Amino acid sequence: MTLIQLFQFILSISILVILHELGHFIPAKLFKTKVEKFYLFFDPWFSIVKKKIGGTEYGIGWLPFGGYVKIAGMVDESMDTEQLKKPAEPWEFRSKPAWQRLIIMMGGVTVNFFLAWLIYSCLSYFKGETFHDNAKFENGIAVTDAGKKMGLHTGDRILKIDGKPAERMETSTVNMLFANNVTVMRDGKEVTFPVNEDGVAEVLAQREAKAYFAPRFPTVIDSLTPTGNAKAAGLIKGDEITGVNGKPVAFFDQFSKELARYKNQNITLDIQRNHVPQKIEVKVDPQGKLGFTTDTSVAQKEFEKTQVVKSYTFLESIPRGFQRTIDVLTMQVKQFKIIFNTKTEGYKKVAGPIGIIKQMPETINWEFFWSFTAMFSVWLAFLNLIPIPGLDGGHVMFTLWEMITGKPVPQKVLENAQMIGVIFLLGLMVLIFGSDIVKWITGKF
Repeated sequence: MTLIQLFQFILSISILVILHELGHFIPAKLFKTKVEKFYLFFDPWFSIVKKKIGGTEYGIGWLPFGGYVKIAGMVDESMDTEQLKKPAEPWEFRSKPAWQRLIIMMGGVTVNFFLAWLIYSCLSYFKGETFHDNAKFENGIAVTDAGKKMGLHTGDRILKIDGKPAERMETSTVNMLFANNVTVMRDGKEVTFPVNEDGVAEVLAQREAKAYFAPRFPTVIDSLTPTGNAKAAGLIKGDEITGVNGKPVAFFDQFSKELARYKNQNITLDIQRNHVPQKIEVKVDPQGKLGFTTDTSVAQKEFEKTQVVKSYTFLESIPRGFQRTIDVLTMQVKQFKIIFNTKTEGYKKVAGPIGIIKQMPETINWEFFWSFTAMFSVWLAFLNLIPIPGLDGGHVMFTLWEMITGKPVPQKVLENAQMIGVIFLLGLMVLIFGSDIVKWITGKF
């Protein structure tokens, strides 16, 4: 973890928290509701900075886990029940009509959503979008063992995920983990298959959870092991292997598969050396290897062939920003499918503050920063809508109940629910943060 990574995380969170709380603060003021405190970060026992202006105390807390506005006459995480024992004042939250209270509570989530929309629209307009087009993988994909267990085959071309066109490799690698089925072009035919959860579990167990398929590339030798069979046989840097015992192997995955068949045996390789075809005899070692590494630049060139840069006009960027926001929201909802699945054990990949910070770039990258901020803004909106007392969604749930039934939820019920919710959220925070610390110490990030 570097200071630059920490700076980017704190800056992003600060922007999101301030704007989220403004989403509560502004409608509260419009409805003439007293706001007692407006804080960036939490301030148990003491605050770093505070100043009272116009009846509201503005400040910065020392605990960087969010922020809050304290609205008079509202059951919140402060658990200030003494005020609630007194008769309701006209300027208190509890005195306001249910529809006004609902707007106040929904304000933060609304701001988070529109902020993400704005950021994504700006990114699309000013930066465009760079991605790798699945349609351009003319030779299909090379699949890891985990990818094979999911149901993919080497040579597949990905067409659809859950019946929807899968254009981008970057989103496909993630969406496939949450999908029910995938449609591919396989041996000239469209094939639809269910995603095997055993494969998803294996992918998630890896440190790089998304790296389960990649472009296919030719086998071009880069470096040779000094004592390896390849060097002894006369292979050199730059040789391209095109066949094994007369069988064509256009790609490295084919070559590796063939070698595995001839462990401890002599084989004849067809190679291209300076565009001149040659045959070289070599012995395969007991591990099915020859003793060389491939030229990664060749794989990179093949990957670059699939890259697309898409630009958007100002008018195009607005609906595109909205769609990107919805896509992120949809993906986050789907994540719960694997997080709470005991088979995939997605909960083991959940990262807390430390894990998130370590994912930030070690140099300032403003495009990444704003993309991350937009994604996290959607994430905060989604989390806050979960109907758990202590979150905005809990307040919304009780207010909607009042609007539907015409009867307010008893004060004691609100207080008890709030207490349970706060304890649950604090426990969850400790669990996630503790998991981060263990992973950091053990080097599992």
